[in-house]
Amino acid sequence: MASSGSDDDSSSTSSSEDEQQQPSKKQKVDVPPPLEVAPTADAAVASIRGQANANSLLTGSKTNSKRLIVLLDQARLETIKNRRGNYELLNCDDHRDLCKKKLKKDPKEFRPDICHQELLALLDSPLNKSGHLQVYIRTSKNVLIELHPSVRIPRTYKRFAGLMVQLLHKMKIKASENGTTLMKVIKNPFSQHLPVGTHVYGMSCQGLLYNPTG
Repeated sequence: MASSGSDDDSSSTSSSEDEQQQPSKKQKVDVPPPLEVAPTADAAVASIRGQANANSLLTGSKTNSKRLIVLLDQARLETIKNRRGNYELLNCDDHRDLCKKKLKKDPKEFRPDICHQELLALLDSPLNKSGHLQVYIRTSKNVLIELHPSVRIPRTYKRFAGLMVQLLHKMKIKASENGTTLMKVIKNPFSQHLPVGTHVYGMSCQGLLYNPTG
């Protein structure tokens, strides 16, 4: 996990054109149940939902309050077409042979479940519930994703995988209640989405210890 730009545990992969092509109109994509807007528990979350009703992603809060912006970089979120013609999220458990034989990669590199657990921890945090957290995802294929603080990530990995497939192919996820955009693919570079004067710190298991206040 990285704060405004860092590396995750994995690296980019090259996949075959037959396996990782964009879906046509006739190809099937597994669509999970629509997401819901998280219930408001206090005034801060109510304020966020008010912004959501205007169908904007943090348009006002970017300048009105201090926030921690977290970028989950190099996330392993890639889709692949199975034998039935449906798209799935590439992972080490279901596609071990494909990773070894066709992609010539170590299956251990394909861990979308890591991103799933990180999102659950971040979005359940008191920091997010108080309206002081903004989360972005950048995949190993350089796809940049913005999440609304009110989004509720599925608890089970299976539903999360279906949701990510839908997002990567349709470019956005909307709430069933009011059509609020909860997740969407946005343009790179990531730096253009940071407020002016933002202090950026990268976190890595191979980095050096550093005290931001020192």
